Amino acid sequence: MSASAPDPDAEREQSATEIFGAALGGAARRAGLDPADSSSTHKVVWSAMGGWRGILESVLPSLAFVVLFTVKPDPLILALGVSVGIAAVFTIVRLLQKSPPAAALGGLVAAGAAAALALWTGRGEDNFVPGFITNSLYGSVLLISALVGWSLIGLAVGFLMGEGTAWRSDRRKRRAFFWLGIAWAALFFARLGVQLPLYFAGDVTALGTLKLIMGLPLFAPMIAVTWLVVRALYPRTPSEDVAVES
Repeated sequence: MSASAPDPDAEREQSATEIFGAALGGAARRAGLDPADSSSTHKVVWSAMGGWRGILESVLPSLAFVVLFTVKPDPLILALGVSVGIAAVFTIVRLLQKSPPAAALGGLVAAGAAAALALWTGRGEDNFVPGFITNSLYGSVLLISALVGWSLIGLAVGFLMGEGTAWRSDRRKRRAFFWLGIAWAALFFARLGVQLPLYFAGDVTALGTLKLIMGLPLFAPMIAVTWLVVRALYPRTPSEDVAVES
């Protein structure tokens, strides 16, 4: 093989990276996180949370479970059934309105899996196990990707901004995406660090309450910080502002 011949393995790796990065960028854009947009930070955070509907879909099933379990822990199926039922109602409403059901469907599947596990073991605290697994996976992937220099935040933003993986050659961007990845990973691991002791102690009420407190109330500021950092890295040019206004 000559020195100038292309490396098939490198090409396949680059292709896989582009596909994965494009998928991340598309998901971020659908969530309202498009740095090319001129929206305010408040609007971006609100869009990322899904507005009032997204907040209710995220909070109500867990809130119903915690309240009902605290008031009447037996039978366990009552609190679990109401929680899953609320998630199902949100999903049905989205389907009837022909709006994107992905968020509600994800919530319904998660609520159903958690309820099934709790019913199988007969322990209310096991309703939170899928959340622990999710936080572990998200935190680990974000941490590892940042440490190896391929921050998932950078991949998503790079394809949103149309520069692919070129950000990796920019020291300022690479450092910023590294720390954003670390910050997001820290959020997921912090949830585990606080909530796992309560799980092992069997304190369902405190566990459910802290899950809600460490959910959207921490997610929203992280989205805001991420948005502000990315906007600083990719400042809008006067020509872009004119194009948006027109």
